[in-house]
This record gives sequence, C-alpha cells and structure tokens, in this order.
Amino acid sequence: MKDTAYQWIDENEKKIIGWSDKVWDFAELGLLEFKTAEYLSNISEKSGFKVDRGVAEMPSAFMGSWTNGEGGPTIGILGELDALAGISQKAVPYKDPVKEGAPGHGCGHNIYGAGAVAAGIALKVAMEEHNIPGTIKVYGCPAEETLVGKVWMVRDGLFDGVDAVLAHHPSSSNTAGTGSSNAMNSFKVHFYGRTAHSAGDPENGISALDAVELMSNGVNFMREHVTEKTRVHYIHEEAGGQPNVVPAYARTWYYNRAPERAQVNETYDWIMDIVKGANLMARTTSKVEFLTGCYDKMPNGVLARLVVEKMRDIGAPKFSDEDYAFAKKMSENWDVEKKMNSLQKSGRPDWQKLRDVDFDDIVRDDYRAGMVGAGSTDVSDVSWVTPTIEFSTTCMSLGTPGHSWQFTAQTGHSIGHKGLMFSTKVHAAAGLELLTKPELMKKVKAEWVERLNGRVYESPIPKDLKPPLDQLKDA
Repeated sequence: MKDTAYQWIDENEKKIIGWSDKVWDFAELGLLEFKTAEYLSNISEKSGFKVDRGVAEMPSAFMGSWTNGEGGPTIGILGELDALAGISQKAVPYKDPVKEGAPGHGCGHNIYGAGAVAAGIALKVAMEEHNIPGTIKVYGCPAEETLVGKVWMVRDGLFDGVDAVLAHHPSSSNTAGTGSSNAMNSFKVHFYGRTAHSAGDPENGISALDAVELMSNGVNFMREHVTEKTRVHYIHEEAGGQPNVVPAYARTWYYNRAPERAQVNETYDWIMDIVKGANLMARTTSKVEFLTGCYDKMPNGVLARLVVEKMRDIGAPKFSDEDYAFAKKMSENWDVEKKMNSLQKSGRPDWQKLRDVDFDDIVRDDYRAGMVGAGSTDVSDVSWVTPTIEFSTTCMSLGTPGHSWQFTAQTGHSIGHKGLMFSTKVHAAAGLELLTKPELMKKVKAEWVERLNGRVYESPIPKDLKPPLDQLKDA
C-alpha cells in the first residue's frame, strides 16, 4: 500500500514541487489567499475530490472530500495557505526581495498547503489500488498567522465525524512531539473622547489616548500577578493626529496568551476590568472588538510515535552540496550565539553539538513532551475536537529565524523542497496505517479522551461573530 503511494509521489515530484513554488509565488496574506485557494482547490477537484469552496464564511477556505467504498475511518489533512507581511524574498542566501515590502512565505505555508493536497491525492491513489475503505478530507485553511481560519472551521462543524487529523509544518527538525502551545485571545479596544485645543482649552477635551495609556499601565502592573507563563503584548494602532489637538479616538490591539484556555479567560476578564478603569479615569467610552481566540494544543503520543516510526521507515532526506553551500552562505546573516540560544530554548537533544552543523537531517524522538511553546496556533482548536498531530520536517538550516526573509528564501529553494517531499510520504504512510489498523485508531482516540479528562471544547469566539475579512486588507 505504502509503495503505491510512494510511487505516485516519486513520479509526481516535479509537479508537487511546482505546486509549492506556485503558492510561494502567490504569497498572499491571511483571508486574502484567493489565488492560492483557487489553485489548490482546483488541483484537488481535478484529482477527484469533491471540493466545497468558501466554507465557514471565508472566501479563501476550502475542503476537499473523497470517499472509497462504505465505512472506514475519516482522515483529515490540514493545509495552510497564508504568507506573512513584509518579508518578500527571492530564493537566494542574501536579502533580495521579489518586491520590497510585499508578503513572503516566512512560515512555509506554501509547503504546508501544497503538501497536504499532494498527500491527499497519494492516499486516494493507494486506497483505490488496494480497495481500502474510508474518507480523506483535505482542508485549505486560511489565516493561521492571525489565528482565524481553523477556529471558524471548527465552529462551523467542518471537523465533525473526522477520526484523526494529520498536519505538517516546515521546521529545522524531523520529528513529531507531544508539546503544547499557548491559548490566546486577540482583541482591539476602541476608546472615544472629545477633541479640544490642547493648550487653549484642554479642560474641554477628553483624551482617548489617555485611556489607551492608562489601560497599558494597568496591564503592565497586572503582569506581576498573573501565572508565570502568561503573556500579554500590544500595539497602539491609532493615537491621535497632532499634539495640539486632544485626540477624540485611539485604538490599541492586544494578544493575551497562557498555557491553558481557562488562564486566558481569567486574564481577559481582568483586562476588561482595566478597560473599565481606564474609562473612569479618562472619562472616555470604549468598544471592545474581539477578533479571535484559540485553545492550547492537545497532544497525542500515539500519533506522534506513529509519525516518527514512519519517518524512520522512509528515511530522512539528505541535502546536496548545493544545499550546504546555500546554508553556509545563509548562516552569515545571523549570530551563532543567537542560533545556540534558540537551539537551547527548543529543548533539542545535544543542542550544544550543533554549533557548526547546518542541517539536522536525522529523525528525532519526541523531545518536547510536557513543554508549552510560547506561540499559538489554530491547529490547537482542531486538536480539541478530534485527535491531531502536527509534525515537522527539516526544510531549513539551523539558526534560521522564524517569520524571516531567510525562512522565505529556503521554502522556495531545494532545501524546502526536500522537506516537502519527505512530509508528503510521511502523511501518506501514517494515513494508511490509520485507515487499515482499527486497533491503532482505538489507541489514538483513547489517549485523546484521556487527555480531555471530561473537558468540552467551547468555541472561544462568540456565536454571532463573523471572520474579520478586512483585518489585513490594507497591509
């Protein structure tokens, strides 16, 4: 079965890389991935999948489904679509934007999305050839970077009835782990006051900027009394026009994160009290605009071990002399001590030995068990409604900063291509195991139920809230 899938992947290697590179060229921001979604959904449809477009009220979201026979498990494969603002870059080891200030795939979602579609097709080919019953669902998920896409897709029931979900994220290591991530809320506060001449009659003014600053002061005093790993960060988007006019409007944007969803809720309620206090002190009024929220990731050890086992069966790809030369040139763009700090923080075994190593090209056992990553992802919400694993493959050299032009360069280079092809085979191998081994699926679900421990997923977004389709339209 696996050989059938692998053969299709090998025979279509240039085509799959072409899909990834095409998405890399599109490089569209979250909820604006119109070309990307059309391109990948059309490939899915032409390959026999029934495609639903514009799902969950998001024009760039899609789901492709294909069923063989009757019964059998339903396996989901996540594909992400969005790029990041301001990191356009050619596939070269020195800074050279394709277009200055334009987006770039500095998180590798071109690989994530194209690889998911390719894996779904490979599974379909193997299931047809060997009469394997079951259903494959490929998800085109927009706006992961702003934690929107999958949260709305989960709320709208697109993962109902799915038995397990596989996902792949480009990284600098080949592994699957049982670490978690931070839950998060994203929201803006709009403060309203009254204009006046700042020198001539300030007593007639009500400063919305005062309220923004009072809020940030309150939040910063709050930091001493929250759980250790809680994180609150913000920017002031609008703070007035000129100093001699008391600003009647100001706006601030916050993320608050914590290892558990309940901790986020607690901190969020406290921040809302701080907003009330700021209004009382500044005599302003305000409106809170809740943008999105997400859960912490629910790990699954059975799925993690399955993926690592399949990685070892396939064998991690080796990098070429050209790749090493590229990586050596690329390493001139960062301080080696920053590279070592990053490796230490990651918890990677023997990180001290990797100072002069360009590629981590072995398959590693889970080394993040019990760790909570500082970032957040909407993959977490999927993991609360069905067993989910998000594994990584080496698509870049060690030391590459996340969300950077250096990352973008490598996701469009043969370095990223190797991780893409490896991940596609891993998807196919793990998917076939889940489709054909009922006892394995039972173990996956049993662990998921045990980790839930009676907790029930409740969408962090209000029922009447629509996706923030205009959030990045002017970025």
